[in-house]
Amino acid sequence: MIKKVVSVIVLALVIAACSSSDGGGSKPTDNFDRQTMLLNWADNIIIPVFQDLNAELSALVEAKNTFVTTANQTNLEALRSAWLNAYKVWQYAEMFNIGKAEAIYFSAYMNIYPASVTEIESNIANGSYDLNQSNNQDATGFPALDYLLYGVANDEATILDIYTTNTNAESYKTYLSDVVDHMKSLNESVLNDWTSSYRDIFVNSTGNTVTSATNKIVNDFIYYFEKGLRANKVGIPSGVFSSGVLYPEKVEGYHNQEISKELALAALKASQDFFNGKHYNGSTSDNSLSSYLDYLKTITGSEDLSALINSQMNAARTQLNTLDNNFANQINADNTKMTMTYDELQKVVVLLKLDMVQAMNISVDYVDADGD
Repeated sequence: MIKKVVSVIVLALVIAACSSSDGGGSKPTDNFDRQTMLLNWADNIIIPVFQDLNAELSALVEAKNTFVTTANQTNLEALRSAWLNAYKVWQYAEMFNIGKAEAIYFSAYMNIYPASVTEIESNIANGSYDLNQSNNQDATGFPALDYLLYGVANDEATILDIYTTNTNAESYKTYLSDVVDHMKSLNESVLNDWTSSYRDIFVNSTGNTVTSATNKIVNDFIYYFEKGLRANKVGIPSGVFSSGVLYPEKVEGYHNQEISKELALAALKASQDFFNGKHYNGSTSDNSLSSYLDYLKTITGSEDLSALINSQMNAARTQLNTLDNNFANQINADNTKMTMTYDELQKVVVLLKLDMVQAMNISVDYVDADGD
């Protein structure tokens, strides 16, 4: 009988030791106010971003309508300007791939680049297409407009001729119009979902599960930084994932030839602002990932991870600013600077994807398939 009691006590001690041993010790209770953070994200960042994108897309629709009615150089320039304004706001919206945006594959329809010139031209020639079909994801959105506004011909006069004297001018204008209207419709769907019902679902999802709002947004944020910024904008064109084979034609804004860096800098700023909980188009910051990490630091005595992440993001920005405005030019002239920029962005990825999620006890929910 005594042996049985001793055995039970020993077993209990072993179980207790095992349950309290998680990487060198038990984790303190995390009582961080997730709902306050979710409220800041929804009300001060996410919804305002989609509202601003909606306003810019409305301006794009208006500029498109004017150009389609009167296709001249002045109206073409106004349309291009509206496109770029909306494209810069998109850099803030793309990371929020949750709710309706995830359900309708919003980002895939808005910014898969390079656009497929073959598919776009085929759609225009045939006149029969459905932009909601997945096979047209690379024939719509901002990259399709990049081609339609800058890439349909080699010089300004001939580009304008495509929409005026060309035998298929009306077909080109129709396709241009359909692409812009499709983008506006998609964003309205996402925005309406946030303002009608999803916002309340989101802010009340305060748990720590793979499907909770914090966990999903953290994963979307990291995925955007790792894939949307580091890989798509820098790594893939500069040959990081193709054994040094360079793809300058795969840079964002390829046909425009002036905005690759501008869009990348906007994406980096969007990422850092979200990390710090900075209100969209404002100067105030509230609870977000940086304050969450600061809270965890106070109860664990760990390193100042939020400061490390901000410092590395700043380092990445410094390196990014050394690049040519046109990444295709940079790749062709001195690709080393591109790969150095990739390296600085990769250091941020490590801090976010390993250190931050481990501190917050959040699991990465997507498969890393690019070999990094």
